[in-house]
Amino acid sequence: MAKIQMTTPLVEMDGDEMTRILWKEIKEQLICPFVDLKTEYYDLGLPHRDETADQVTVDAANAIKKYGVGVKCATITPNAQRVEEYHLHEMWKSPNGTIRAMLDGTVFRAPVLVDGVNPNVKTWKAPITLARHAYGDVYKNSEIRVDGPALAEICVTYPDGRVERRPIHEFKGAGVIQGVHNTDESIRSFARACFTYALSLGQDIWFSTKDTISKVYDHRFKDIFAEVYETEYKEKFEAAGIEYFYTLIDDAVARVIRSEGGFIWACKNYDGDVMSDMVATAFGSLAMMTSVLVSPDGKYEYEAAHGTVTRHYYRHLKGEETSTNPVATIFAWSGALRKRGEMDGLADLCAFADKLEAATVGTIESGVMTKDLIGLSTLPNKQGVNTMAFLNAIATRLSDRM
Repeated sequence: MAKIQMTTPLVEMDGDEMTRILWKEIKEQLICPFVDLKTEYYDLGLPHRDETADQVTVDAANAIKKYGVGVKCATITPNAQRVEEYHLHEMWKSPNGTIRAMLDGTVFRAPVLVDGVNPNVKTWKAPITLARHAYGDVYKNSEIRVDGPALAEICVTYPDGRVERRPIHEFKGAGVIQGVHNTDESIRSFARACFTYALSLGQDIWFSTKDTISKVYDHRFKDIFAEVYETEYKEKFEAAGIEYFYTLIDDAVARVIRSEGGFIWACKNYDGDVMSDMVATAFGSLAMMTSVLVSPDGKYEYEAAHGTVTRHYYRHLKGEETSTNPVATIFAWSGALRKRGEMDGLADLCAFADKLEAATVGTIESGVMTKDLIGLSTLPNKQGVNTMAFLNAIATRLSDRM
């Protein structure tokens, strides 16, 4: 069979630990036998990020701006322990955070649903898509360890010399302080991305903050969303028969748990980070969560919503068998290939992405699955297999579909 052709490369960003192992196997078993894969490759593994002083991450983000679609493996965001383990020159920032800031994008995460793996929340009947703002807040913070009595203030100095100060806290002893920020431009892009995505799916969108407590910071998000909706999207939403709904985040959590799903829930950066994990876990597994970063000018970056599966990687290094779930990483590839096909008018490439996803879901629904799903699945006949056996089963099913 002739391989499916590509005309424009994907930006391929390799990663770390067990997901790096999966990355190679997915390409070799599930993609390259069927697609004449064209990528511009960037090694975002922690050793190479350290070698390049993290310039490789910046280069990868610029490549996504150039080519329009990227696919990324999970990567390590180093802490002090990782600095020592990998002998790093410094504690490099999150590559995801760097890419998100450079693209000014919004992250949309949704669960992969399969028969037999039922949500823990019994009322949920349809996927909940989590829209996460991908700029600022705690991910672009400044922090100080206060080592004794001190007055902490916010100070803003304008170009004309005007200065505004606000007291934060008068410390009587040691403590910590953190400063976060966001911009009207980024919040406005976030709102537009959310409303546009809601129209594309034909789904209601909920947005939540804590504006009753954060009367300036969070309230600015609320105001900009309302302004963008009223001036740019209200008529489109009414014509589509969908709704924009704002509420406090604690109220939103209660509503989400009682809902049937089938909507988009938009959150600020940290809120979206936490709530997407909650939604993924309640639907079954973080390894069954898709994630796509969408920029205001229509650039896309697909990735798994989980980490590098460190525990399994250490077992792998000892030669031990692992049963690591590769579904989210497979769907990152399928999503990127489908979007590349859509942008380049390649129907065969889009159809391949559909078949890859169907083969993956069909394998699980046939009863063959990684061991993290065994306890969740209600299928009467199910078999927990190791990672390579699971990939082999998908490859066989995919070959039959091709």
